Amino acid sequence: MSTPLNPVALITQKRDGQPVAPDDIARLVDAYTAGEVPDYQMSAFIMAAFLQGMSDTEAAALTDAMLHSGTVLDLSGTPGIKVDKHSTGGVGDKVSLILAPIVASQGVPVPMVSGRGLGHTGGTLDKLESIPGFRTDLSMQAYKQQLTDIGIVLIGQTEEMAPADRKLYALRDVTGTVESIPLIAASIMSKKLAEGIDALVLDVKCGRGAFMKTEADARTLAETLVAIGDDHDTPSVALLTDMNAPLGRAVGNWPEVAESVACLRGAHDDTPLMEVTYALAGEMLALGGVADTPEAGRQQAQEAVASGEALDCLRTLVDAQDGDVSAIDDPSTRPDSEPVATVTAPQGMRGTVTEIDALAIGHLAVDLGAGRRTKEDTVDPTAGLTLQKHIGEPVAPGDVLAHLYTNRTEQLNAFTKALRNAYTVGDAAPERGAAVWDRYTPNGWASQA
Repeated sequence: MSTPLNPVALITQKRDGQPVAPDDIARLVDAYTAGEVPDYQMSAFIMAAFLQGMSDTEAAALTDAMLHSGTVLDLSGTPGIKVDKHSTGGVGDKVSLILAPIVASQGVPVPMVSGRGLGHTGGTLDKLESIPGFRTDLSMQAYKQQLTDIGIVLIGQTEEMAPADRKLYALRDVTGTVESIPLIAASIMSKKLAEGIDALVLDVKCGRGAFMKTEADARTLAETLVAIGDDHDTPSVALLTDMNAPLGRAVGNWPEVAESVACLRGAHDDTPLMEVTYALAGEMLALGGVADTPEAGRQQAQEAVASGEALDCLRTLVDAQDGDVSAIDDPSTRPDSEPVATVTAPQGMRGTVTEIDALAIGHLAVDLGAGRRTKEDTVDPTAGLTLQKHIGEPVAPGDVLAHLYTNRTEQLNAFTKALRNAYTVGDAAPERGAAVWDRYTPNGWASQA
């Protein structure tokens, strides 16, 4: 007979920096999910974990407990190696909309459970739902059947998946413990592993527009995520990518869908956005067993765009989930998709764009109606902006900096000021840096090999 759970003893252990056994973490999470441990005790435990940190073993145990608090999907009935991708969040990050069809078009099944935007970062689920008619609330049976039928499915987290994560995240949100790397990693990985995937690629963003502002924190998060994947026998690779400037030109839900369609038509191939997308695709195709190396996978991904296979896959996905395919064929036909204002460069703004503040642009997109301040807020699917001047491009007074999309026209003066303030202009074009900074596997960082 096992010893009764003593939450106070576990709180004290963690408070004093002592390791907590995986079985004890599992029992604590199970009891909390069942309502047998109150919020105030779990708050004390996660604050102790926030202050003292958690070992890789503890983080893996927490992930496992949250993972098994609900349904863990079995996708073994779908042939092939199922591979997903997760981004830690950024501004203008529409990579999933481009990446998933590229990878699925090459025969790697992509089961993707996505989240909504919160704060200054966008969410794939909101972008998908800006496609008229697109359904993200498929049942688990429909999710599995669609993956088998067409090799790709994109939905939101269901009530059955990792319920402990939902409870713990809500608690962290109101107790000042969100920014703990082990807690972030356990939250991400419990949801991803619950999808039934065989392998995972992680896009860990770093910079002003990311949650991880410093490279040291981003590297630690990448290492923790990959270690958890390895502990759960799920091969995982993390790429460290730049999020100091918006990724691409569109920020907002429908504006980003329209840009994604253009990317799948090859319109923005030589951009940081596609550099990141192709790098992630190469990793997914290699893990999925259809490319010998990530480098070969990148080439295969580029060919999938050039041939139109990837765009065809997106059309198939949209049709399968009841979306309006005509909106993909011609994004300009979506109602209310025309800009309501144009922001021009003021007098004195002359030279070359050297910086665009991703955080400021992310907050502006939320103010325009494209995001939420709280989880309960609704979003305007067509709100957002499209940058007409990006880093390295010349600008002079009167040039168009951006188009704005919003119903909040009474605030256009404030929006215009915020947009202009996000730009920094200098005398010389900056040297274009790499969008992908480094790669991490269980063998270590590529830069340190």
